[in-house]
Amino acid sequence: MSALIARQAPSAAERLADLAVQALVDEADLSPKPGLVDRRGSGAHSDLHLGLMHASAHALWPAFKAMAEAAQEIGEVGQPLRETLGQLGRDGEADMLRVTGGVNTHRGAIWALGLLSAAAALETDAPDARGVAATAAALARLSDPAVPVTSDSHGARVCRAYGVLGAREQAQHGFPAVIEQGLPQLLVSRRGGAGEQNARLDALLAIMTELSDTCVLHRAGLDGLTRMQQGARAVLAAGGCASLVGRRQLRALEGEMLSLRASPGGAADLLAATLFLDRLAPAASAPTGSY
Repeated sequence: MSALIARQAPSAAERLADLAVQALVDEADLSPKPGLVDRRGSGAHSDLHLGLMHASAHALWPAFKAMAEAAQEIGEVGQPLRETLGQLGRDGEADMLRVTGGVNTHRGAIWALGLLSAAAALETDAPDARGVAATAAALARLSDPAVPVTSDSHGARVCRAYGVLGAREQAQHGFPAVIEQGLPQLLVSRRGGAGEQNARLDALLAIMTELSDTCVLHRAGLDGLTRMQQGARAVLAAGGCASLVGRRQLRALEGEMLSLRASPGGAADLLAATLFLDRLAPAASAPTGSY
């Protein structure tokens, strides 16, 4: 008998879960990010660190896989799939909180990447970023009557107080920060020879230029949001993170975020969504088990 045992090829749902978790890990590892956890430290956070972000990301793999499988089994956008995804998302959040000891590491990412994983699983042809985002938006616009009545996050309170759109609305509108800012900047910076890490940092900054990040609003109000957006624009206007002047501007922005104890966590979640969609089409066309 041969000692070699053939490795079972991953299913489509498993590949989507792999992509979602890898996007979260890559977002966490990306350095230097202003005010966010990265390889250098905890940024503006006192309760987060890189190891916790990694553990949280990996704990969400079963939830992302289950969401993709549910989409495949139900087969269409509609109330049954929306309600199933809602329950799977809440179960995934509970798993995350058990791993992190109650710290909210990826609540917004569960919503974004869960919807995108399910939407991608519904695609019968090669997934297209804009098409997947539009399908995710159609799911997000459906109501979930099982959402706890008492559910009232920091983000929801900030949206009411400042009249801004939060993570839910980003999804319902087809992730405009990803489709119109993050992905285009990622591609432009790559084509300009910035290198992959700098291109990803530029994509994060592009998202920050327009996003009403509820994490920043919660900690630093409208003044903090304005300083984040203007600082991100200054980095890109100076040539991005691959340029010396851009790096100086990035250090200045980081100083601003740390002085305000503000962390653009909403932008980080949307960067993970950007990385997920960026890899989606190549992964779909790759031979099974080839990556």
